[in-house]
Amino acid sequence: AVRARPARRSAIRAPGPIRVFAAESRGEVTLLDYGAGNVRSVRNAIQALGFTVKSVDDPAGIAAADKLIFPGVGAYGSAMDVLTSRGLVDPIKDYVASGKPFMGVCLGLQLLFDGSEESGGVEGLGIIPGVVGKFRGDGLVVPHIGWNTLDFKRDTGLMADVPAGDRLYFVHSYRATPDANNEDWVLATCEYGGEFIAAVQKGEVMACQFHPEKSGEKGLSIFRNFLEGNTEERGAGAKTKPTADAGLAKRVIACLDVRSNDAGDLVVTKGDSYDVREKDTAGDVRNLGKPVELAGKYFTQGADEVAFLNITGYRDLPLTDAPMLEVLRRSSETVFVPLTVGGGIRDFTDSNGVSYTALEVAAAYFKAGADKVSIGSDAVYVAEQYYANDGKKDGRTSIEQISERYGVQAMVVSIDPRRAYVRDPSETKNRCIKTSRPGPNGEEYVWFQCTVKGGR
Repeated sequence: AVRARPARRSAIRAPGPIRVFAAESRGEVTLLDYGAGNVRSVRNAIQALGFTVKSVDDPAGIAAADKLIFPGVGAYGSAMDVLTSRGLVDPIKDYVASGKPFMGVCLGLQLLFDGSEESGGVEGLGIIPGVVGKFRGDGLVVPHIGWNTLDFKRDTGLMADVPAGDRLYFVHSYRATPDANNEDWVLATCEYGGEFIAAVQKGEVMACQFHPEKSGEKGLSIFRNFLEGNTEERGAGAKTKPTADAGLAKRVIACLDVRSNDAGDLVVTKGDSYDVREKDTAGDVRNLGKPVELAGKYFTQGADEVAFLNITGYRDLPLTDAPMLEVLRRSSETVFVPLTVGGGIRDFTDSNGVSYTALEVAAAYFKAGADKVSIGSDAVYVAEQYYANDGKKDGRTSIEQISERYGVQAMVVSIDPRRAYVRDPSETKNRCIKTSRPGPNGEEYVWFQCTVKGGR
C-alpha cells in the first residue's frame, strides 16, 4: 500500500537510476571493511560517483590511505570487539590525528565518541567527548527509522547541496547528544525525543549519523563533496532552520513478492493467498517484471525503501539461492534507498546434513547488499518459544542473534495473519472481536491467527 506523506526531498527523480561511472577513475578512496553491514552499499555509492574503492582491513591499509571512509551498521560492542581484535583502534586514532580526510557513517560516527551505553557499556575511540545513549521518552518508538530533517549549526561544503528542510535517512537506536564539551564538533543536529547529533566536522574529520548511501541524490552529494574536497567552512552563519514541516516523514515502501517461475527465472509476482499462477493460461507464474528493473523504477519514482520477499524462501536454503543474492547485489548498485529482504531466514539443515544458523543466512543477505532482513515464519516460532518459556529470552533465537550482531534496527518482523472465526469468544483462549464480515457459517466473532510458510 502507498501512503501519502510530506515531501522529504524531490518527489520524482530524474529518469533512470543514478549511475555516473566515469570513463576513468576520478580518484581513489579507502574503505575500512571490518565486517560492518553497510559496506557494499557505501562501496556502490562511491563507485557510482566515479571513484575507485580500495578496501582494507588491517593497520597498514589504514596508514596508507589518503582518504578513509569508516562505515558501520550493527552493535557498538561487537564493532569495538572486531576493531580491537584486529589491532585497528590505534591506527584509526593515528589516522584521524594525521589530518587526512576521514568520513564516518552511522556507527562510524558513534564509535568516535568516548563510549556507549549499548552492549552493557563499551569504551569507544575517545576522539569526540561524550557517551552515546539510547533514545528515551514516553511513547517514543525506538529505533529511530526514517527520513528526518537537520538543524545546521554551521555551514560547510560537506552538506552544501542539502537544503534546509530536506530529509536524510536515519536508522538507529542510540544517539550522541550535543553539549559544551563537543559543541566545536557539531555540524548539524536532528530532533527525535530530544536533540541529538546528526553530523560532526572538525577540519578534515567528519561523520554523520544518517546514511548518505541510502539518502538518494542528496546523500550521494555529501559523499561527492567529501571525495572532491569541498568541505571547508562557507561562512559564519548557519543555514536556515527547518520549516514547520520538520521531523520524520511518512514513507512509501515498494514491496515486491519474488519467486522463480517455471523456467527458473526470478520474477516479481502477485496473487491471492500466495496463489500466483495465471488462471487463463497454462498456469504459468504471474510475471509482473524483473526484480532489479522494478526496484530501480520505484526508486526513480520516489520510493523511500524497496522490500523483496522471496515467497518460496521457506522451501530451500537461502545460502544456495544465488539468483536472490544476485538481485540484492545488482539492486544495491543503482538503488540508493534502504533494501529489505525476507524469506527463509531461519536455522537450516541441508540435504547433506550440514547445519546453518539464521545468523549465517542473514549475514549472506547483508553481504549481498541488504540493509534489513525480514523474518516471518521463524518469528512466530520464536514468539511461541518465548511464551512457553514464561516470557524469558535465552539468547539463542534468530531474532536475538541477528539483533546482537547487526543491531535491532536491522531486524523486521513480518506477520501474515488470517481470520479464524468462532460463534462465541468462549470457544477460544485468544482475544476475539465482533466482526462486520461474518464467517462462512455465520460466525460473528473472529481472532487473527499468525501463519507460517506462506499460510500453508
